[in-house]
Amino acid sequence: MPHPFARLVLSSLFLILASAPASGAGSPAGGPAKPPWSVDLKVRYALGSHTSYEFGNPLPPYQTPLSRLEFPFDTWWGSLGVRRDFSRFSVGIEGRTNLSRRAESPFLDSDWDDEERAEVKTIYSESLCRVEPSYQFQTDVDLKIADWLGLPPAFDLRPLAGFRWQRLSFTAHDGTQYYPAPGENRSPDPLPGDAIAFEQTYRLFFFGLKAAREWKDLPGVGRLKLRLQLDWAYVTGDNEDHHLLRAGRRFTYEKTTGDGWHVLAGLDMALTERLDATLEWDYLRIKTSGTHRWVNPEFEINFSSDHGVVVWSQQQSFAIGLRYAF
Repeated sequence: MPHPFARLVLSSLFLILASAPASGAGSPAGGPAKPPWSVDLKVRYALGSHTSYEFGNPLPPYQTPLSRLEFPFDTWWGSLGVRRDFSRFSVGIEGRTNLSRRAESPFLDSDWDDEERAEVKTIYSESLCRVEPSYQFQTDVDLKIADWLGLPPAFDLRPLAGFRWQRLSFTAHDGTQYYPAPGENRSPDPLPGDAIAFEQTYRLFFFGLKAAREWKDLPGVGRLKLRLQLDWAYVTGDNEDHHLLRAGRRFTYEKTTGDGWHVLAGLDMALTERLDATLEWDYLRIKTSGTHRWVNPEFEINFSSDHGVVVWSQQQSFAIGLRYAF
């Protein structure tokens, strides 16, 4: 059965195409005011994207890292956005969710637990990774300043501020564990079934700048717009890791803060007076640090440390979509 978001995207695309005016539809003399509302529907592929974390040993010999886990999410995603333009500013919201669940890259788990050879990787595993239903949300507001700076009408320049929220969920499953240390002769061990359930929440408070250049009468193309955006965010994050194959109920939690950089480049090409085709590249890099807490109630374990705790994420996607103004 298709993903509910996929059904929403397909039905919305159909309604937009069915209601869009024919290409070349004329306007009254002088031209109507620009439609204040627009809706964006996109299908995007997250290429080379992952979210990862590591922590160090708070006890001698204090090796960093002690353990590192890397969760991929190179999967298909869908997004739906709505924007309202006013004379001087605009406000927008966008939501995203994954349309496919199997990540194309493997989940990686590495450990450096030999206290005599702290620099030697002793355990390494690769597993399949399932991206459970995951969600991203963004809202922002921008301010038009191009005319204040005396820029030509074809240029647009806007400072912006906003908020992004992400909840990413993964299950690592059906893997193999290796023992790569020099001199180690143990055979690899299979890890059948679900091994690790991981959930991560990010909150990003961002501000930045976006710019655009529009061409209205390009030969053979018509209206074309190039969009660029760069922003920086203060980030707070929470992780929950459940090692399903460990004895008892073994959980780890990270609470971290840090920052993130985001770059976006887009190209819009007019299909009709109100309907544009869009291409987009989106890149977000997050890095945070904080505390790591290890809990296993059945063994009376409840231990926290901030030694070598780093959480980071690289999120890159390419999107194709439609934008309808009304």
